Amino acid sequence: MEILNATIFDLTALRRLERACFDKDAWPLIDLMAVLTFPEVVRLKAVEDDQMVGFVGGDPRPREGWGWIATIGVDPSYRRRGIGLALLHACEAQLGVPNARLTVRVSNMDAITMYQKDGYRTIDIWKGYYNDGEDAQLMEKSLSL
Repeated sequence: MEILNATIFDLTALRRLERACFDKDAWPLIDLMAVLTFPEVVRLKAVEDDQMVGFVGGDPRPREGWGWIATIGVDPSYRRRGIGLALLHACEAQLGVPNARLTVRVSNMDAITMYQKDGYRTIDIWKGYYNDGEDAQLMEKSLSL
């Protein structure tokens, strides 16, 4: 598995990955185009067997002192192999800010457990955040710069 910079040429693969990972929460086309083209956004893909098997997008916000992990997903058939954590660490390293934040569905215990083991802590619950009304857990981690 390699972690590489993603570009607009990865749009089709990213759309497919979003649907496989998030189903009802998959980002619309315009948001995927934005994450692949906006300046300053960290966009990394995990590639295995010549295909995108994971993606992370991060938005550094240096004036606020934190970066936003806007999306992170690994193809379901490639999970539990450390790809998500590798993507997360690679994105954190490129954010260039002292803290990272992300949201996760309160029902996604596998992801929450991974984040907690990696040093993220819950700082808030955002009620009704997701399209279906499920709450989001807002988590933050202090990064060693």
